[in-house]
Amino acid sequence: MANDELIRDFFQKMKAEDQRIPIPEFPEVKAGGFNWWIPMGIAATLLLGGFFLIKQEPVAEPPADLIIISLQENENQEQQLIIEEKAYLDTWESTTSSLLTDF
Repeated sequence: MANDELIRDFFQKMKAEDQRIPIPEFPEVKAGGFNWWIPMGIAATLLLGGFFLIKQEPVAEPPADLIIISLQENENQEQQLIIEEKAYLDTWESTTSSLLTDF
């Protein structure tokens, strides 16, 4: 038990001496700011590159009117040449319609 008291006294003296040591003040270090101009420059470059590099193809305008020339037989086995003018949208045919009639 005497040893325990000696050890306790030793450490109490050490604590008292540590309390008297002045603590130096350290200057506050400010963290460096993030450079926002780098990602902003990359984004601006990509945006401008997209406008200049990607060009839209001009859409071909369909003809306003079509002239359809067909050859037909009448009941007397005579052939007639028929000329029709139609709007472009009136002449649509299914792409598979020939499969029903041509085989």
